[in-house]
Amino acid sequence: MRPIEIIGGGLAGLSLGLALRRAGVAVALSEAGAYPRHRVCGEFISGLSAETIAKLGLAPFLHDALRHHEVMWFMNGRPARTQTLPSPALALSRHRLDGRLADAFVAAGGQLNVNTRVAALHADSGRVFATGRDRSPARWLGLKIHACNLPLHCDLELHLGADAYVGLTRVEEGRVNVCGLFRRRALQAKGVDLLLAYLRESELSVLAGRLAQADADGGSFSAVAAVGFNRRVAANDRVVIGDACAVTPPFTGNGMAMALQSAEAALAPLVAYSHGVTGWDEARRAIHASLQSRFRLRLAVAELLHPFLLQRGRQRWLHGLAQAHLLPFRPLYSVLH
Repeated sequence: MRPIEIIGGGLAGLSLGLALRRAGVAVALSEAGAYPRHRVCGEFISGLSAETIAKLGLAPFLHDALRHHEVMWFMNGRPARTQTLPSPALALSRHRLDGRLADAFVAAGGQLNVNTRVAALHADSGRVFATGRDRSPARWLGLKIHACNLPLHCDLELHLGADAYVGLTRVEEGRVNVCGLFRRRALQAKGVDLLLAYLRESELSVLAGRLAQADADGGSFSAVAAVGFNRRVAANDRVVIGDACAVTPPFTGNGMAMALQSAEAALAPLVAYSHGVTGWDEARRAIHASLQSRFRLRLAVAELLHPFLLQRGRQRWLHGLAQAHLLPFRPLYSVLH
């Protein structure tokens, strides 16, 4: 059997590596960091089907994830609209989920190389890239922190600011994940103080006041600069999954689900390649075609909607349509997921 090498140990890389090991495939996975760790992530898994969970064997790792049913949208610190999700979303921290997947991968016989950067990133046969989003000169910044004693009005709060939006959702152990996307500014602060400064500069002072009164976990603070979004599924001479394949705007709540769905799309072609049933080029083309079919429409729609959540003028139009019940939330949800 031909071995598989995975570069990148986020959700996509770990879930694919574990599923391949369960199929008897030899897998070596290299990850630049270590586990467990906090990451900039909404930690809100929306649109993940039971079929994907079953194919990847994820049920044991999601058994204690919270089930969320409603989203409340805020403008100017006040509720604007409450939306009931067509199906429950799952909420679990990346700190917990990534750690569980990494432990299971090793227990299944996978070779996990942590704190390891692969210098030569050639598109060799049997090599899968799950290396995360490309760094670009994009003007967006992602910030995240966990807070305790932070009461919420709903399962998920989504706050629209000036060139920013922030999501708050409950995760395990009474924690609330606060994660936002902001236009980069010249602000001099660190940790939770940096997040509070961005909230105030983005006209989200009410939310900043709520967070300032809560107990923020400084060790959970994470930041990522040069955040960009890939509308098109990556097309090149390599197999790419997760954020290396495509990045959807975070308001969809679909980023974690897409990472897992991309692993699902790659699983069968890679098993066939490993068993010698197909060649590498055939497996690569099959994976790319599956990713294109699954993600292309939702990425295009998310790109069209994204400016309406960031720009004040367009937010007012969005708010007016929502108040008049003219926004087709359920059809949009089905397209974005």
